[in-house]
Amino acid sequence: MGARTITAGFLSALLACTGGAILVVQAAETAGLSKAELISWLTSAYIAGGLLNLCLTLKYKIPFAGAHSITAAAFLGTAAAGYSYPQLAGAFVMSGLFILLAGCTGVFSKAVKVIPGQLIDALLAGLVLTYVLQLVPAGLSLPYSGLFAGAGFFLLPLLVKRIPPALGALLFGLFGLAIEYRFPALPAPEFILPMPVMPQFTMTGLLSLAIPMSLLILSNDLAVAMTSFKSNRFDPPVDKSLIASGAAGMAAGFFGGNAANVGGLMSALCSSPESGPHQQRYLAAALSSLIVIGFGAFAWRAVDIINVMPASFIQLMTGFSLLGLFLKALGRAFSNKPLFFPSILTFAVAALHVSMFGISTPIWALGAGIVLMKGLPPIRQIFIK
Repeated sequence: MGARTITAGFLSALLACTGGAILVVQAAETAGLSKAELISWLTSAYIAGGLLNLCLTLKYKIPFAGAHSITAAAFLGTAAAGYSYPQLAGAFVMSGLFILLAGCTGVFSKAVKVIPGQLIDALLAGLVLTYVLQLVPAGLSLPYSGLFAGAGFFLLPLLVKRIPPALGALLFGLFGLAIEYRFPALPAPEFILPMPVMPQFTMTGLLSLAIPMSLLILSNDLAVAMTSFKSNRFDPPVDKSLIASGAAGMAAGFFGGNAANVGGLMSALCSSPESGPHQQRYLAAALSSLIVIGFGAFAWRAVDIINVMPASFIQLMTGFSLLGLFLKALGRAFSNKPLFFPSILTFAVAALHVSMFGISTPIWALGAGIVLMKGLPPIRQIFIK
């Protein structure tokens, strides 16, 4: 295994184990989960996701890499509010089942196209806008961390192209934090095993959580991974990858994990020419998966490390973790002229977090965009002109 292969595998795993983990912590706080429930969430998602991708990689000699869906975790950062732990688990299991059925029926492309991708991107951009805006007060609260993290996000990738911006923000941000913050002592280690949960399946959980999560995972993770494989001269078993991701996601859901799937950005990194010779790239994904599994096994301690960080630093890292995702989603959302105004409406409703009559924000946002796109022809005609 060459140096480039090792580096690609390590960087791929860090995408999930840094920003991805912080987003899960944020989502768990939004839902009001206990420490034991958060640890069960992290452990199940990372171990199931790591094992899934390791098995696929070794079986097909294709660089499958991933853990859970970072975009779905970002979505849950606001959408998880008001749901109990069993209700969240029920939504996670239903999301995995939806993906599994998409693979069994061979209708992956149709499932993704049920709702235009531009509206899904507009929804995602609107939901994470709150976290991106937190960069300003968080940076003012910790000026050295904010300054160094900004340099790591915007400048370091220009010098070292292999460093993802979010990873640069974390590395430089930690340096700034060491200058201006005195870390408290870590609490005594407390080993906590993941605990099974009896899922509660609700219609609200299906409509407001499971279906939007499935569409995000299908479009932002699995579709990206399959496209990157094909562009790098791999021939992935698409339907089998969906079935395996859905089954792993369901298994994680029974322990409170939000998802376990083939990752888009992680697979793209491991399958690219930068990860070494074509026949060795699967080794980068195997290394990435082993690191992800190890992180899941020690999630009980990783939570303690995250919790000793000041709240402003967590907000800062969350914002930078989502900034690239936000900018890409925003650009895609408004790239299609006929859907420009429906995307604006979807984005606005999501950004305002409109929630009424027991119906959550994603349903209102997507519903508003679809109505403008299809449901009211006269209004649609006015806007699209």
